[in-house]
Amino acid sequence: MQIIADLHIHSRFSRACSPQLTLENIDKYCQMKGVDVMATGDFTHPQWFKEMKEQLIEKGKGIYTLKNKKTKFICATEISCIYTRGDKCRRLHICILAPSLEAVKKINTSLEKAGCNLKSDGRPIIGLDVRDLARICWEADERCMVIPAHIWTPWFAMFGSKSGFDSIEECWGDLSDRIYAVETGLSADPPMHWRIKNLDNIAILSSSDAHSLPNIAREANVFEIPEKELDYDKICDVIKENDPKSFLYTVEFYPEEGLYFADGHRECKFSCEPQESKKLKNICPICKKGLTIGTLNRVEELAEPNRPKGYIDKKRVPFKKLIELDKIVAEALNIKSRSSKRVQKEYINLLDSLGTEFDILLNVPKEKLEKVTLPEIAEGIIRSRQGKVHVTPGFDGQHGVIKIFNDEERNNFQNKLF
Repeated sequence: MQIIADLHIHSRFSRACSPQLTLENIDKYCQMKGVDVMATGDFTHPQWFKEMKEQLIEKGKGIYTLKNKKTKFICATEISCIYTRGDKCRRLHICILAPSLEAVKKINTSLEKAGCNLKSDGRPIIGLDVRDLARICWEADERCMVIPAHIWTPWFAMFGSKSGFDSIEECWGDLSDRIYAVETGLSADPPMHWRIKNLDNIAILSSSDAHSLPNIAREANVFEIPEKELDYDKICDVIKENDPKSFLYTVEFYPEEGLYFADGHRECKFSCEPQESKKLKNICPICKKGLTIGTLNRVEELAEPNRPKGYIDKKRVPFKKLIELDKIVAEALNIKSRSSKRVQKEYINLLDSLGTEFDILLNVPKEKLEKVTLPEIAEGIIRSRQGKVHVTPGFDGQHGVIKIFNDEERNNFQNKLF
């Protein structure tokens, strides 16, 4: 049985997150998207944890559901660690998976005893070294998984250019052998990770880090797990084993659309490739301030010389790049907002006619698509599947732009000449 899992999300108690992020609404969107297993997110926040205890029912070892609902939840959170090591301020985001509500309670109690303010934010900022955070989690339950989040982003990541480290061993020391997985983040994809020898034996996870309901499962993981065996431990085993026979593939955002793919300076509207940054000595040519070094540059810095850009490791878990369905509809209709009434009407029509968003994006043939929607929408879905897109990379906190059609192509569709 194929299981689609999104292992990193937030609640309405995290900063800059939608007030609509309730457990019930998350379940609803998971069913629309086709997500089987969803992280609870934010389990350190007292009010959210209270809601988790009140609303979630255990349906298997470490697997929870809402009453009479389908989505399976596992306990998870993201924590921001800001601390000093090696005379440098380190800022790392860490995802934690926990096997039970009981383990979560122990983690939260220990963090509070260590002086951490868990009430301030669903993704709390704590002053602990990531190694101390990991020990607290494993003391609560050794089955907890500690996963460095979005590892390449400049400001808050294990390999980030602003405050990170150059290897897993430098970051985790004698705990390195217990780090089984890392998260790609939206500004990186698996091939970028495959260039790093230090990550050869590490699972590459992709999750949405969603701050709103529509962004659920914009990245995800697809596992092969028999329904009777689906529980927290089995999910962790599949991740640890990192075998393409059971870890089938990840679903990826186009990394160029992420906030930090290229180097640049947003205030000056300047961006460039790593080779140009090197020539500029990482200085913005317009204002003479430092450039924000993006994920692509940082990968180049740490990559093996014999693993150039575009390096593919066929032994690793494969991936599929997709564009979210309502974004495809919006572009096909030449409407800027994915949340517009016309876009959402057609989005719901597709779901009602063809099934879940993932099934439509991954599996439904073009002929069937064309029977229920406009030809330009059907074509957009197929082009997304095939990677036939035009990309303008994001940089320094500014999203990149992914285009499926140029103006001429869209006009041809609308004139029925395409």
